[in-house]
Amino acid sequence: MTFTAEELSYLRSQPLARLATVGPDGQPDVVPVGITLEGPYIYVAGLDNPRTRKYRNVRDSSSKVALVVDDLVSTAPWSPRFLRVYGTADVVERDIGNGPQPLIRIAPTVSWSWNLEGRPFTHETDMSSIRLQRTVHEPPAEG
Repeated sequence: MTFTAEELSYLRSQPLARLATVGPDGQPDVVPVGITLEGPYIYVAGLDNPRTRKYRNVRDSSSKVALVVDDLVSTAPWSPRFLRVYGTADVVERDIGNGPQPLIRIAPTVSWSWNLEGRPFTHETDMSSIRLQRTVHEPPAEG
């Protein structure tokens, strides 16, 4: 399975995410990153990517990553929404419009989305009416 149409639309509308990687000492590290989608992958670029901790963690330590995309539709009334992705990452070189660039490529394995429609919340909101969507992703086909 892959992202739903609603999840794809949300991901494409949100250029900023938070990426968690794991260092060689087991220490988690989370940083804000820009993301783009192409096919089954999420790509993370960066200024001088090979010098960043996130890039080195993926290249040298662990391919396991977590990514969160979230925002507030409104603060009054409170209207949060999010999409969380667990996946495996590797480093690749791709031309993203200005020549080959070193990127982190994430293959989602499991994702969760919640309240992507942006429903507002009050003390009277029945939280059980907001469904958490869980998706198990198929590994991308090689090639």
